[in-house]
Amino acid sequence: MSKQRFADQYGPWALITGASAGLGAEFARQLAASGLNLVLVARRADRLNELGERLQRESGIDTLSVPLDLSRPDFMPDLEQAVGDREIGLLVNNAGFGNTGAFLKGRLEDDLRMLDVNCRAPLILTHALGNAMTQRGRGGVIMLASVAGLIPNPYFAHYAATKAWDLFLGEGLHVELKDKGVDVLSLCPGPTRTEFFDVAEVDEDKWPAAARKMIMDADDVVAAALKGLGRRSVVIPGWSNRLLVGSTRVTPRSVTSALAGRVMKMAGG
Repeated sequence: MSKQRFADQYGPWALITGASAGLGAEFARQLAASGLNLVLVARRADRLNELGERLQRESGIDTLSVPLDLSRPDFMPDLEQAVGDREIGLLVNNAGFGNTGAFLKGRLEDDLRMLDVNCRAPLILTHALGNAMTQRGRGGVIMLASVAGLIPNPYFAHYAATKAWDLFLGEGLHVELKDKGVDVLSLCPGPTRTEFFDVAEVDEDKWPAAARKMIMDADDVVAAALKGLGRRSVVIPGWSNRLLVGSTRVTPRSVTSALAGRVMKMAGG
């Protein structure tokens, strides 16, 4: 898709959650290069402002930084007030986090917050902004799912369940909204070089060599997502991740779950 066609379909503003680092910051960089203005949403105001100012200088676009905690039950009115009458043509539901370890030994409040950020916030945002997109007859939504959402993951169980939720919502909306001019993509990355591992307390150095080779750079993951937007319902970046997912279709779930559990337990579970 040409730069102009991309802007016509998904502009003039894109809203990216979790934009202060990792995949969110990379989405911001690549979307700025495509000419879209950006609403950057995350908790860390200093990082948002720094990123926004840099992208304005480098790409000549406008940015709006909105420091916001998406785990708050009442975040949406503050976001709507900040955004004002800016027309959001692309929503990137990127914000999310995970933690490893035995489910029953974790703190319930942490899992509830994960549910809010990984599932509740995308639900609210997609409902609100998706309605405006369908009225205009154009737009796009990217749901950050994960390869983990396709494989039962002991010691990563709740995170994997939230990503399965994101995947199923995205796939369903892809069909529902396609005829209304809105493209919905579910992005299912595997291990990616971001701050995610630190937050989840995952030590990838303890993974088997084959698993470490699957780790991708954020720019490659985002490029695959933007290439697939408007063309596919699901994107799984990286041939090794696609091979892994494909193998689960012919392997009993009890086997894939046991293998995934061994890897996660080695890495921090």
